[in-house]
Amino acid sequence: MIFAFFHLILLLGILGFAFYSLVFQGNILRFALIIAMLTAYYFIALHKNVKEEIKRKRKKKKKKKK
Repeated sequence: MIFAFFHLILLLGILGFAFYSLVFQGNILRFALIIAMLTAYYFIALHKNVKEEIKRKRKKKKKKKK
């Protein structure tokens, strides 16, 4: 659980840095590169696990209703 929160905070920090680079520094290339890399990272490392977790929670929710 600690790893998940650390990971989330780290990803939000990187996203914040990307927007800081765009808004305050006007560096569009850096912003685009960071967003592209975060998107690639999501699909390579996280997407499968996120979908499984959503499916698990839906099954758990259906069992509670019955």
